[in-house]
Amino acid sequence: MEFTFSNLIFLVFLVIVLQPLLAGRLFAFRREQAIRAVEKSRRSRVITMIHRQEKRSLFGMNVSRMIDLEDAQSIIRAIKATPKDTPIDLVIHTPGGLVLAAMQIARAVEAHPARVTVFVPIYAMSGGTLIALAADEIVMGEFSMLGPIDPQIMGISAASIVAARDAKPVEHVSDVALVLADVSDKAIAQVKAGAVEIMTPRLPRDKACALADTLASGRWTHDYALTPAEATELGLPITVGMPSEILDLMKLYPAPVQQSAVEFLPFDPPGKRMM
Repeated sequence: MEFTFSNLIFLVFLVIVLQPLLAGRLFAFRREQAIRAVEKSRRSRVITMIHRQEKRSLFGMNVSRMIDLEDAQSIIRAIKATPKDTPIDLVIHTPGGLVLAAMQIARAVEAHPARVTVFVPIYAMSGGTLIALAADEIVMGEFSMLGPIDPQIMGISAASIVAARDAKPVEHVSDVALVLADVSDKAIAQVKAGAVEIMTPRLPRDKACALADTLASGRWTHDYALTPAEATELGLPITVGMPSEILDLMKLYPAPVQQSAVEFLPFDPPGKRMM
């Protein structure tokens, strides 16, 4: 076969097209090995829900994920396939997502007879925190974050919509605002009830109600970073200290390199540096 410039262009194009696919297959293989290693060392079933921007399409387009019904179906299927006497380690990294999907996952977590540990290497906000509430133990890193579970209506805090309605006489509130406030009241009540439901097997009902009210009533902005210390003070079963194998597993869910603004060189002790 004669090698021409057009052949070279074709080969370059082929490499560009296949590189994301091959890289994805490699990361999937390495993730499988890492998950099996964690399962062997902890004698558990490992399930991950990692929402990051990752090159996953054929042409390397970035995909940003949140908790959805597809996640709920997959995790419920994995939990139901796990023997009843086998502990589950659920690794969560998510900004949140659909309340419906998060509640489905939380109920499946709470229903598993054996111990369930939720690992939060970096953050599990909103619906991720709702799922964590159902676990027997929440393992966080020193700088990991949970967050409030207050519902959002059209991107606005439901608690803030209610507060705006209550701030002035009802005759001065528009019909649209009244409708949104009514929906907000219902959303807050539903989230609180769901949170209490998944926490009462491990907490007295009065403590579960107080914790649900704190997390869902709009005390903070929706993106408030709840530290391990604050979460412990609220009564959550927090353990600080992320196992190294979980951190190594997180490295296998990379964000696009070209979008990172952080760069550093490996640190060498002074005695090992080349002069």
